[in-house]
Amino acid sequence: MMNVDTGQRFDRETIIQLSQSQQEPDWMLQRRLRAWDRIGQLPFPKPEKTRIDRWNFTDFQPVQEEEGLASPEELPEELRSYISGDETDNLFIQKNSSPIFCRLSRELLAQGVLFMDLPTAVRDHGELVQKYFMTDGIQPEEQKLTALHAAWVSGGIFLYVPKDVTVETPFQVLFWAKGKGIGTFPHLLVVAEAGSDVNVVANYISDPDTEAVINGATEVFAGDNSRVRIASLHTQGQGVTEAAYRRTVVGRDADLKWIVGDLNSGKTLSDNTTHMKGSGGNARIKGITVGSGDQRSNITSTVYHWGTHTESDMTVRGVMKDQAQTILNGITKIEKGARKANGVQAEKVLMLSEEARGDANPILLIDENDVQAGHAASVGRIDPIQMFYLMSRGLTRQEAERLLIFGFVGPILETIPFESLRERITSVIERKLG
Repeated sequence: MMNVDTGQRFDRETIIQLSQSQQEPDWMLQRRLRAWDRIGQLPFPKPEKTRIDRWNFTDFQPVQEEEGLASPEELPEELRSYISGDETDNLFIQKNSSPIFCRLSRELLAQGVLFMDLPTAVRDHGELVQKYFMTDGIQPEEQKLTALHAAWVSGGIFLYVPKDVTVETPFQVLFWAKGKGIGTFPHLLVVAEAGSDVNVVANYISDPDTEAVINGATEVFAGDNSRVRIASLHTQGQGVTEAAYRRTVVGRDADLKWIVGDLNSGKTLSDNTTHMKGSGGNARIKGITVGSGDQRSNITSTVYHWGTHTESDMTVRGVMKDQAQTILNGITKIEKGARKANGVQAEKVLMLSEEARGDANPILLIDENDVQAGHAASVGRIDPIQMFYLMSRGLTRQEAERLLIFGFVGPILETIPFESLRERITSVIERKLG
């Protein structure tokens, strides 16, 4: 049997075994195999101004089955802090490639909400999942990493909110990586039908000594007149290389709010793309990245305006210290026919040392006349005059620096609707910069 040259230690038969172990229907297996057959033909992505040819995306070992949890209380203490308050309903936990805990409240179950691990959803709600899974969102044939994800996706979570259902309590998702030389492919699929209202908080974490390749994907479908607020916080350790792909399709008069915290300590390739398909849709994308040590990251945020009277606002802030480097790319594309569209964006990088590097690249691509669009970008260091002023008022250098940093990222933190997440991001930033 011919193997595909991907640098991995697996063959086509391993994909079949994975599918069979999850008792998947034939359509899912065929999707995996089509993606696997394309891997060798597809190029790696070429992110702007970042060389990833030496990053490890393909050298990993299959992950053994993990034992389930009877309760979130069985998690290590440091992981329990990622679960907001005492809310253990509407909670999903995955360790490496294995879902180990999932709970949905009886009230939401009675309203037709689906919240379950992806393998179960594929088996029990195959027609619904097949309609959305890697179709209009992420395409397996985009490039080598998306094909790898389509072939190897294991575990994952499916959230479906029916028409006109409002869920005030956030759905919480925790993807946890632990081990040496592992590879995980988490997939979060969210479908919010017309008129629904939903909040999702997804945490991607790893133990400090974990060495892993993580190739994750999130697909969000915001139906007409829906309201979707989704936040993803990535705090992977230094030994983790992560590629994170997020795709959102926004319907007519839908309202989307995306908050991304790329706070990893290892190598990060982050791609957040939103398609404004329906007229009157509104999307606000906020992002924070903080780098320390010799960390490398490339963060790209893209919005495509297809419908008329659509609006988008992208704001991304990066803080770099030591020898850390980041590239922030912002792309607003207004397609032909997207009349009255309005797209604005701003990317800013603050560097805290002489060795730190940052770059902000705003791009506007306009194919329609009757539109509005604007961008702003800046890269710089802490103003010594501001530091002098604060220290002359009795603050230490560390206190003054902290005040200026949180003033810089404040416009992002203030927009986070979940208090517990806002506090968690603040804590991670302080730890990385301390």
